[in-house]
Amino acid sequence: MNNSLSELTVIVVTFKTDITLLKNCLNSIDSRVKVILVENSNSFENKNEIESQYKNVKIVCSGSNLGYGSGNNFGLNETTTRYALILNPDVICKEDYFKIIETYINNKTDFSIIGSQYENNKEWAPCGYFDNKKFIDFDSKENPDLLKVDWVVGCSLLIDLKKFESVKIFDENFFLFFEEFDLCKQLKKSSGKVFSSKSLIIDHLGFKGSFAHNKDYAIEALKIRNWHWMWSFFYYHRKNEGYFIALKKTSGKLIKSFFKIIYYFISFNKNERIRYLYRFLGLINSMIGKKSWFRINL
Repeated sequence: MNNSLSELTVIVVTFKTDITLLKNCLNSIDSRVKVILVENSNSFENKNEIESQYKNVKIVCSGSNLGYGSGNNFGLNETTTRYALILNPDVICKEDYFKIIETYINNKTDFSIIGSQYENNKEWAPCGYFDNKKFIDFDSKENPDLLKVDWVVGCSLLIDLKKFESVKIFDENFFLFFEEFDLCKQLKKSSGKVFSSKSLIIDHLGFKGSFAHNKDYAIEALKIRNWHWMWSFFYYHRKNEGYFIALKKTSGKLIKSFFKIIYYFISFNKNERIRYLYRFLGLINSMIGKKSWFRINL
């Protein structure tokens, strides 16, 4: 095994993930790289099939649905290498992805986190600055391959674990959403280095990495996404800016959700009514200081 790639472990967190989608992700990972697959439940139905087909994959079960941050912390705790790549199961790494990572490692690039770019994405960059007035133009020849940014999206994160005091890098109060923004915010406060790479290209399907791929659970997926989106939105701002700033940023969303619930109840639009009901409930729970307790029983 190449010395540099032997210092890399890929963490893939799943929850009742579609097996074909998962295999597409695993097929895009260099077979020389160790993979820890964390199933966020007490059993992984296709364990024998995956481990026999992919000799570089180790499967561990967390025992319960821990969510994104805690699930990845669980996997990082199993990691013995200096570098880790957090990869969502609905991500496909494009050509030369791991050769480029190998270059960063061989060149001893100084970073805390490096994020990736979406394939054929012209609308927005999966990275940015906490000052929203700053604009990123990755087509500009003036920008380097590694552009220093404030935040990157969490579907693909290359991490130098040596730059962290603990492998428990994510705030486990989050269940879904805003974990990577919070992590990047903490790194900015401690002078950590966050980059986005022009060369690390992925295809991200989005919201396909867990049970949400199954149309039979569309309503359940709608509930859990919207509840946790608003819970995490308020908690993130409360943690990083204070309670009253968080309240200022979310009070309008609370009022809007309340009236949307009434409107969609009257107009018999079930899905939209559920969307705003669970946004309302998630936000209320976060405002009164309750933990992100809401889960779906499959």
